[in-house]
Amino acid sequence: MSASDWALVTGASSGIGEQFAHALARRKQNLILVARSQDKLASLARELETAWGVQAEVFPCDLSVEGAGSALAKSVLERQGGVSLLVNNAGFGARGEFWKLSGERQRQMIKLHLASLVELTHHLLPGMIERRAGGIVQVSSITGFQPIPYVAVYSATKAFITHFSLALAEEARPFGVRVVTLCPGGTRTNFVIEGSRTGRGRFPAASMAPEAVVAEALAKLDAGGGMVIPGWANKMSVWIERLVPRAWVPWAVAKMSRP
Repeated sequence: MSASDWALVTGASSGIGEQFAHALARRKQNLILVARSQDKLASLARELETAWGVQAEVFPCDLSVEGAGSALAKSVLERQGGVSLLVNNAGFGARGEFWKLSGERQRQMIKLHLASLVELTHHLLPGMIERRAGGIVQVSSITGFQPIPYVAVYSATKAFITHFSLALAEEARPFGVRVVTLCPGGTRTNFVIEGSRTGRGRFPAASMAPEAVVAEALAKLDAGGGMVIPGWANKMSVWIERLVPRAWVPWAVAKMSRP
């Protein structure tokens, strides 16, 4: 099979990643499923192959490990020759005062959200450029639009993803590669936010079903790429934030979510 037959989804064992896998399988897209849990991936692969007649290969992998993104990409290039779609979705969060949270876990978050995402994109994009076809979905968050106290590193990594993805979209556009910057708000998944939530607030805006988030992302991909902020409440949250002085935003969010 050629690279054009395959899509790679990270964080595929649950939540938004799992819904991407289901939605792409319905489109008869063969899948490379990546997450830490081999058992969950194997079960999902069997389900998708039975239901939709696609091929689904599993790559159990901890992308928070140094160099894991490059190693995964090289393996995919050797076995499949590349992919036609890359969905960088894997992630986790940590809540609490920055200086009290585990430094090692925060470094792992940076490696997972940033280093592995950049490595996978850097290795797999050239094949798309050469074929003048392909797509990338970078899963960011509406938290990337504002500094969020008590999830400071998480929101900062999402700001990087958003800016990197939007810039990449313009570089890749002349070569027929579509880049979607997906910025969901609260989503009804088992996404891990480590640390206690004892404050009154949560991440801004309304909670959505992961199926709806994925549907909006794929619609934007079909339309040629661009930014997606799923849900009117999330769009309104981002729009309002731009109208107030920047220093007010972290102050207001801290009032709602202070431990």
